[in-house]
Amino acid sequence: MHKKVVIYTKANCPYCGWTKELLDSEHISYAEIRVDLDPEVREEMEQLSHRKTVPQIFIGDRHVGGFDDLKALYDSGEFHSWLK
Repeated sequence: MHKKVVIYTKANCPYCGWTKELLDSEHISYAEIRVDLDPEVREEMEQLSHRKTVPQIFIGDRHVGGFDDLKALYDSGEFHSWLK
């Protein structure tokens, strides 16, 4: 069991796709929230992350950032410790 992973995404976003591919490759389940389908959800994402771009990734109550941030966390070897 791992901490809940939430990703805010939108359609046709390559970085969102790469994020999901990385998580899927590690067999990490996640909740995907599409900001392009609901303006209120986009506002929520911006308030939580202080960013306007997608994806925005959260592990538990910690904000990871976007795909580049997730990839850096993964490459550093710290990714799995964030999940515990």
